[in-house]
Amino acid sequence: MKTNKNSFYMMWSLAIVLCMLLSVFALFFTSCAKSDGERNTGDDNKLSVNDESSPSPEQTDNPSQNGDTEQNGTTEPTEPTPAPEAQTPTRLAETEDAGSEYLDKLTFLGDSTTYGLKAYAVLSGGEDTKQVWTPSSGTLTLSYQSIATIVYPETGEEIPITDAVARAKPEYMVITLGVNGVSFMDEENFVREYTDLVKRIQENSPDTKIILNSIYPVAASYQYQSDINNDKIRAANGWVEKVAGDTGVRFLNSFEAIVGEDGYLPEQYQNGDGIHLNTAGFNIILDYIKTHEYK
Repeated sequence: MKTNKNSFYMMWSLAIVLCMLLSVFALFFTSCAKSDGERNTGDDNKLSVNDESSPSPEQTDNPSQNGDTEQNGTTEPTEPTPAPEAQTPTRLAETEDAGSEYLDKLTFLGDSTTYGLKAYAVLSGGEDTKQVWTPSSGTLTLSYQSIATIVYPETGEEIPITDAVARAKPEYMVITLGVNGVSFMDEENFVREYTDLVKRIQENSPDTKIILNSIYPVAASYQYQSDINNDKIRAANGWVEKVAGDTGVRFLNSFEAIVGEDGYLPEQYQNGDGIHLNTAGFNIILDYIKTHEYK
């Protein structure tokens, strides 16, 4: 009986101790949980305040945006960004008639629509003029400009375009190219070839004043309208003007001088094939050139 009684007291004591330990552990756990909850609540409140008070991109204190610079607590205005300089217009504007003296200073480089200036003897030198540069065939295709040769009037020999430019150093050069190219060249190739030609001329004769002349319209009677037509020519003239602007030269919109109200080259200004000018047509172009002087 005594042994059983002692065992009972020992178990009772252990139970009391275990209960006390559980009570202490429960109090400790509750305290920690409360502490963590308070910290979490504080962090959440802080994040919320920061979100509400964070400035939007438009409110950020950026001197370049607000126009002010803070130095030593003093706000000083920054200098305004200067406006870009006005660019010189690429397209030649109408001027007073510059006369035949101006025409005599021009060198004409181009395709068969340029060769007509010599064939119809409309320049001061007539059929013997030295102002017209074309290959012996009478035409220059834009896509072949890098390998093409022209008849150099001073000697009659055929030499590369850049060699002729380097020798002659023309004061003015009027280039009329692209009418053949519109039938098979896209804008990228057209612009690339034309730009290359202009830059090579500039490299060989930096002082030459270059004028990129528009392609002339074709007449309604021209039979190959599916290949070369005035819609394509108008688009290509835009490309020519772009090249002029990109290379710093001038653009002559002679297309407007020779096109009729119906959008075609008037029949009385074509030589019978619908695409080349006759004497009357070339005289209109020359008058337009004289009244749109390079300045």
